[in-house]
Amino acid sequence: MAGGPHQGVGPVESAAWPAVPRHRHLRLQAIVTVDPLLPPPADPPEGERVHARTADGRQVTGVLYRAVHEPDSWGSLWSGLETWELTPLLEHADAGGMAALLAVVRSRVDRATLGPEWSCTVCWPSRDTAATRALLDAGFAALDALAVRTAPPEPARPPQDGLTIRLAGQADAVEVLRLWLEELRYSEPVGLNRVRSLETMVRLLEPEVRRSIDFDRNWLAEADGIPVGLARCGWLLRGKPGRLPPGRWGLINTLSVTRDARGGGVGAALVNLAHRELLQPGVAGTFLHYSPLNPLSSVFWHRQGYRPLWTTWVLR
Repeated sequence: MAGGPHQGVGPVESAAWPAVPRHRHLRLQAIVTVDPLLPPPADPPEGERVHARTADGRQVTGVLYRAVHEPDSWGSLWSGLETWELTPLLEHADAGGMAALLAVVRSRVDRATLGPEWSCTVCWPSRDTAATRALLDAGFAALDALAVRTAPPEPARPPQDGLTIRLAGQADAVEVLRLWLEELRYSEPVGLNRVRSLETMVRLLEPEVRRSIDFDRNWLAEADGIPVGLARCGWLLRGKPGRLPPGRWGLINTLSVTRDARGGGVGAALVNLAHRELLQPGVAGTFLHYSPLNPLSSVFWHRQGYRPLWTTWVLR
């Protein structure tokens, strides 16, 4: 990648699902809570300390981390090849502090030698609308939201005529992979993930599909025997530090519906079943990621009872 690393920063290690690389942004902000579901703040992440002064003379601090991925790596599927991650360490919802830090980081990025796939990201509580103004003014877009649902599952809904839902087995791995690839292509224009060559994506994703079939829940929806939808689900034993409240959480990792089947209730049927499977005794709730800019998924997930907790803002 063009451009040398800065002192105190370096590449991010990829992690296996369910701690998928897009969760790399799930880091810790030391702020006064603006949302009752936000967990207590924890220690700042690793990286380089950056400092800025606000218009009224206050000094504010953040942590900047530069992540680099090879074009054929697992991490390259979930972000650009060079990502500058800013964690503002603000003591309260502070638009002025956020604006000052963003200006310093933008100046740093502008001085760097950047490749064709770079981005700067900030993960911040979704309900902090004061900081939202500063991020918008700096040219950032809300490309990803970590959304949560804490309500009990709804009663089972009878499937529509001709639709059946069953657990996938290893014999279904090709169809599971096909539906996952379809979802990644569909979401790329308005999300964090990146589509690579078909050969690269199959090589990286197929082992994860087979592992997930053995250890997680992969629900296939079939219309008259033809696979038209997929819900990849599982559990986290505890919330990601600094992002989810403590406890065991269910995760809807992927929801995919084929183009011709969208709008027919397939996705809602898969989610209804997923909630009833995931929300076992002792599970605090369920969470997932969606793009606020996607005109279909943003409305869909709100209707399923989800609301954003953290938003990842991106400058490209």
